[in-house]
Amino acid sequence: MPQAKYERLLVERGHAKRRWENLPAEGLTLKQLDRKEILRTRELAIQQSRISPDTGRDIGEILNRLGLRIDGVLTQAALMLYGKRFLPDYPQCLLKLGRFRGTEVTGEIVDNRQEHMNAFAMVREGMAFLERTMPLGARFPTGKIFREDRFPVPLDALREILLNAVMHRDYSHYSGYVAIAVFDDRIEIQSYGRLPIGITVEQLSGPHRSKPTNPLIAEAFHRTGAVEVWGRGTNRVIAMCKKHDTAPPVFEEQQGFLVVTFRAQMVAGRAATQVTTQVAMQVTTQVAAVLQAASQASKSREELQRATGMRNREHFRKAYLEPLLVSGWLERTIPDKPRSRLQRYRTTEAGLAVLKPEGKE
Repeated sequence: MPQAKYERLLVERGHAKRRWENLPAEGLTLKQLDRKEILRTRELAIQQSRISPDTGRDIGEILNRLGLRIDGVLTQAALMLYGKRFLPDYPQCLLKLGRFRGTEVTGEIVDNRQEHMNAFAMVREGMAFLERTMPLGARFPTGKIFREDRFPVPLDALREILLNAVMHRDYSHYSGYVAIAVFDDRIEIQSYGRLPIGITVEQLSGPHRSKPTNPLIAEAFHRTGAVEVWGRGTNRVIAMCKKHDTAPPVFEEQQGFLVVTFRAQMVAGRAATQVTTQVAMQVTTQVAAVLQAASQASKSREELQRATGMRNREHFRKAYLEPLLVSGWLERTIPDKPRSRLQRYRTTEAGLAVLKPEGKE
C-alpha cells in the first residue's frame, strides 16, 4: 500500500466516529465503574468552570455530559478512565513501576510493582512512586536564609509528562502499558503508542499543535484542570527544568513506545548528596538505629521501626526505609519480591561504613 494512502487511512481512523475509545465496552455497567472517581471529576470540573454546576450527582448523567456514555451504552473510554476491574479483557490498563540500582534494567531491582488500574489512578500512583523514590536534596538559594528542599527533577514536569503518557497512549493494543523506570542516573516514563501523524519527537521540544490520540480521555482530564489543550505541555516541561537547573527531557520513539528521559542523579553520594544526607542531617539517631539493628542480623520492617521508636508505619516507610534502600545503605534479603511477607532487611557494607566513627576502622 502506498505510504500516502496508509497515512490517509490512519488519519481517517483517528477521526472516525467508530474509533477505539468510543466503541462500546461490551458488558460494562455503571456498577463496575468507580463512583467516587466519577464524582471527583464532577467536583473538580465544577471548580474549574468546565462543567455546569447544575450537573447532578447521578453518575450516568455525568458520563453523558463527558461523552462517555452514548445512547445509554458505556464506551471503552469510560472504562479506561473509571474502571475498577480490567482482567482478563483489558490487560493493557497496566502501570509498571520499577527502581533499578545502576543504569541498566539488568541491575538489582530495588522496587518493583505492576498493577492494573484506571487512568486517573495511574497518575496518582505514578506520582506517589516518584515522590517516595526520588532523593530529596536541599540548598540555600543565593540571598536567602532559608533552606530550599528540592527533588532532582521538578514534580510538575514529571506530572505533565506522566499525564501525557496516560492520556495520549494507544489503548487499543492488549500488550500496551505505561511504565516509570528510575535508575541511578535518570527517570524514564514510557507509554505504548506512536506520535500522531505530522508530529515528530523533535517538534515536542518546540511549538506544536495539540493532536490528542484519545479526545474523550483527554477531555475528561482537561475538565478536571489537570491539563490544557493547546499543545504547550512539553514546552512548559522544558521551561520548568530550565528554571530548576535540570537538563530538559529527551523524547524518543523506541519499539512502538514513546520514551521521555530525565537525566539526573537519583542516588546519594559525594557527587549528589540527596535523600540520605537530608535524613541523616535531621534524624541521625533514627537512621543509625535502623542501620545498627539490621547490621547484627536481618530484620523485618516491624523490627526496624521498633528500633527507631516510631509509631507511624507509613512515615517510617517513606522517610527512612525506602530512602535507605535507594541509597544502598540497606538491602532486601529477597530483592526479586519486594512485597514478600518473608522480606527482611540488612545493612550493606556502605551502611556499615556510615556507622563507623569518621577516621576510625
